[in-house]
Amino acid sequence: MGLIKYTVDSFQNFAARVGLGAGSQNDQSSYGFNFTSRDRLKLEAMYRSSWVVGQVVDVVAEDMTREGITIQGFEDPTHAKVIQTTLDNLEIWDKISDTIKWGRLYGGALAVMLIDGQNVSTPLNVKTIGKDQFKGLMVLDRWMVQPTLEDLVTEYGPDYGKPKYYDVFQDAAGLCGQRVHYSRVIRIDGVNLPYWQAMTENLWGQSVIERLEDRLTVFDSATMGAGQLVYKAHLRTYKVKGLRDIIATGGRAFEGLVKQINHIRLWQSNEGLTLMDAEDEFETHSYTFSGLDTILLQFGQQISGATQIPLVRLFGQSPAGLNSTGESDLSNYYDNINQQQERRLRTPLHKLLEIVSLSVLGKPLPDNFEFEFTSLWQMSDEQKSNVAEKTTSAILKAEEQGVISRHTALKELRQTSSVTGVFTTITDNEIDDAENDPPPPDSENDDESLRSETDAADGDRVQPSAT
Repeated sequence: MGLIKYTVDSFQNFAARVGLGAGSQNDQSSYGFNFTSRDRLKLEAMYRSSWVVGQVVDVVAEDMTREGITIQGFEDPTHAKVIQTTLDNLEIWDKISDTIKWGRLYGGALAVMLIDGQNVSTPLNVKTIGKDQFKGLMVLDRWMVQPTLEDLVTEYGPDYGKPKYYDVFQDAAGLCGQRVHYSRVIRIDGVNLPYWQAMTENLWGQSVIERLEDRLTVFDSATMGAGQLVYKAHLRTYKVKGLRDIIATGGRAFEGLVKQINHIRLWQSNEGLTLMDAEDEFETHSYTFSGLDTILLQFGQQISGATQIPLVRLFGQSPAGLNSTGESDLSNYYDNINQQQERRLRTPLHKLLEIVSLSVLGKPLPDNFEFEFTSLWQMSDEQKSNVAEKTTSAILKAEEQGVISRHTALKELRQTSSVTGVFTTITDNEIDDAENDPPPPDSENDDESLRSETDAADGDRVQPSAT
């Protein structure tokens, strides 16, 4: 039988006290709860007084709603325009942005869909939406409502296990004292929590600030400390022989010393002259700030990494380094924003657009309806020009080959104008007039006509006599 050796999963050196559990100070390190999400006043104080907290909360919410959506699937392009106009007139994107903001700040928020003439405590039946009944959204954060923790959704689906109703407090911004059914709200949580932790937060999420509090404290402390050093950037010392005796004796000698120092401060300027005793010494000391910028940058990068917001967007800081433009950082960030849009907004937005369509158009969305979140990445003028040239060439080529009509070509050109910036002046009248264009010639019929004409021409010719 060989010698049995016991090993541990991590590296340890007990002689050097290296490794977890080897007796070093690191053994006492641990993690604890700070439950900042429950302290509403503290979160509000941080949001109002710290611009970093304001950026962390606002930037993601505003970027998720900044460019809106692109709607497709309507046979009549004006229907999509009507829906977009309604979203703008009712400030839907602003309300959704506020919902995301307060969800990130407090850990959860609701946007109640306001349907005129319907009781908010009843389940929403989209088919009952009548003309002009949708009036917009009402934003309520987690501190304005009390979820019914004893009455949860039992129907299988994405809302299974969530509160069935939300009771609005009397001092809320609106719908005071009313009970709202879960089917009438768009709910946005901050950071999703595991089950038992969600139970401690009344089934809400966690504020995005809770994870950042220690890093924010370090960053602000370093920033304020660096600011305090500015006052000590230029120190001056004045050596006086027998200073202790002069101070201890007092009287005219001490008064004369104070008067001398005041005169030095008064006359010391760019063109001034400092007078002092031959045995006195005057020195200046300058403080160096080397290394502080690197420390502040490292603390800022920790906040940037924790929030998944690049420095160029979070702090407005220009990228550093050779050939660094920040485009890759923004590209990754925009991908993350799109991921959050797809995860948190697609399902509730589809339901909201169905309600808007029934309210303003009087009919449900078409079967082939779809929408995409407009990309945050903005093309340069040169890129737009290249895209416009290629898109226009493809559309015109399809028209020339008879694949599409001029009517369809004009609609396609105007549809791409939002991206390319050209063909924005194509009017509805021009599109309607193109619909009356004669159909393109049938190539097969043209070939038969051409053959008939050729045969007729050959029959008119004088045939040679047979030998």
